[in-house]
Amino acid sequence: MLYGFDIGGTKIELAVFNEKLEKQYSERVDTPKESYEQWLDTIVNLVKKADEKFGEKGTVGLGLPGFVNHETGLAEITNIRVADNKPILQDLSQRLDREVRAENDANCFALSEAWAEENQQYPSVLGLILGTGFGGGLVVDGKIYSGQIGMAGELGHMQLNYHALKLLGWDKAPIYPCGCGNQACLDTYLSGRGFEMLYRDLKGESLSAKEIIQRFYAKDQSAVEFVEMFVELAAISIGNIITALDPHLIVLGGGLSNFDYLYEALPKALPKHLMRSAKVPVIKKAKYGDSGGVRGAAALFLSR
Repeated sequence: MLYGFDIGGTKIELAVFNEKLEKQYSERVDTPKESYEQWLDTIVNLVKKADEKFGEKGTVGLGLPGFVNHETGLAEITNIRVADNKPILQDLSQRLDREVRAENDANCFALSEAWAEENQQYPSVLGLILGTGFGGGLVVDGKIYSGQIGMAGELGHMQLNYHALKLLGWDKAPIYPCGCGNQACLDTYLSGRGFEMLYRDLKGESLSAKEIIQRFYAKDQSAVEFVEMFVELAAISIGNIITALDPHLIVLGGGLSNFDYLYEALPKALPKHLMRSAKVPVIKKAKYGDSGGVRGAAALFLSR
């Protein structure tokens, strides 16, 4: 059996899958905040409980809101303080007497989608999450590309370029600080949060993303103008990513991925931001949604 964990700041979810990535069992518990030992014990106990239930030692994959540094072996997960800067894979492997693997949760999302039966035809899959933040992951031939130290896919911390700033208006472009310490990161513009902040600062009215989208479909002029600008901003930024990675398929997740107009508008807006011979990838909505994290973590032990 394949065990996948979605490790969050408030909850830890374990889901058990068979070799076809069909879910067999799941359990969710609160994330311990008292001590590192308690955090380790929680994961170990969930694994042992699943081992007993299925009568075998399953593989263990973790989806993290951060990553494990390949060079130091230390976790960089700042929103889970008890486990941050700790050798979590080494400690869990020793306690469980098996290999434990871990990847960033956005990478796990991308891997889950890449292993969907209808997506296995694509050699490279780029997963982009337009949720509370903006991030992504690249999967090549069924394996996550995580880079030299494990931080590949932190696309939200690329910054607005010349064309994006020109679009927003040199004298009125809102420059947002990012949690990483830099400014004008894509995380604070292409996310659902950024969608709302941009509308507030460019249109002078605070609305939820849902309300903006409802007004767009009702043909409200202000909302229509804003959405067309946002699509152009997304095309500029995602166009840069396509130029660098040239993926066969892009899968969108997160709250804004439910805005169906994006799948009509983005493919039309992208070509002018790509090289002449570039091909716009297939762009589709994520199939597995919120369950993609645990499913992708379980798939860390699959190979084509």
